[in-house]
Amino acid sequence: MLVSMVDCVFADVAQPDQARIVCLNGSYFLKNGGHFVISIKANCIDSTVPAAAVFESERGKLATEGFKPQEQLTLEPYERDHAVVTGTFRGSKKKA
Repeated sequence: MLVSMVDCVFADVAQPDQARIVCLNGSYFLKNGGHFVISIKANCIDSTVPAAAVFESERGKLATEGFKPQEQLTLEPYERDHAVVTGTFRGSKKKA
């Protein structure tokens, strides 16, 4: 491994699959109990639904992969339809 396990992962990638990108990088490099910060740009994911629905969907994707979103802040009035979500990583549970 080129990089050891890290305490925090930050993502600001503006891609439709940015939650998947955070989940993959987190599962490879983030310590159990580590933190993540993701900047979500709703219009980059789906411009046909309200931003709040996109934020909720992305939080759900993170939660299903062992991430525990703890706080969400919108960037209004500086950036419209943008939010930052922070939380912790629980790691995947091994199936027996």
